[in-house]
Amino acid sequence: MTSNAQVGSVSDPRGPASVSVLVVEDDATIRRAVQLALERYGYRVDVAVDGLSGLEAFRAGAHDLLILDVMLPELDGIGLCHRIREESPVPVLMMSARGDALDVVAGLEAGADDYVIKPVDTAVMVARIRALLRRATFRPDAEGPAARKSGRAADHLLVFGDLSVDTLGMEVRRAGETVSLTPTELRLLLEFAAAPGSVLNRRRLLRDVWDYGWEGDTRVVDLCVLRLRKKIGSGRIETVRGFGYKLVRG
Repeated sequence: MTSNAQVGSVSDPRGPASVSVLVVEDDATIRRAVQLALERYGYRVDVAVDGLSGLEAFRAGAHDLLILDVMLPELDGIGLCHRIREESPVPVLMMSARGDALDVVAGLEAGADDYVIKPVDTAVMVARIRALLRRATFRPDAEGPAARKSGRAADHLLVFGDLSVDTLGMEVRRAGETVSLTPTELRLLLEFAAAPGSVLNRRRLLRDVWDYGWEGDTRVVDLCVLRLRKKIGSGRIETVRGFGYKLVRG
């Protein structure tokens, strides 16, 4: 595991000491290295050695963020992420030993928000954690870009067909029913709602939603859009081939 002092210039949405992270990793060396690295940055860290104990630890504690290895005994990281997503929108960061496309895609399809490749660079991991926590605590105000661009600066309720987005209450409804979104999915939807009918490319979404200050993997965007479509309606977000995605107004 490597380190990079530049990460210290990125501010956390709240003090690291108030943030609890659960690391689920079966390799003792990697588990200890990740734990020590995060503790050096001030995070409170709990660990689990396999998928089932990780699920128990998740249910027993109030963690702000989970870091899951893909290859775990008892219950693998993909299955664990599925189980967690049935119960909670807590931010999830996956770790893959290979960067294998199938591992990455499976983890993101299971509901993970982002991923890192082992051996893990401390700078990258902490930057991803901070970005995930910013999304989890993101609260736009009624005068923000979504309200202004909708043409209703004083109105915090944005309506697109049967879909409504309350930018103050941070609540999304479809045909009157509440839609449960993860922080990343909600942030992504708010980006689309801020510019309905406009095409947003993947690089812009990586920058504005995932807070990537470097080149990121656009599969993260594609798979999050896919998950969002399943929740708000497959026709609500259109693909514009060769350019990106746009939110349908009507």
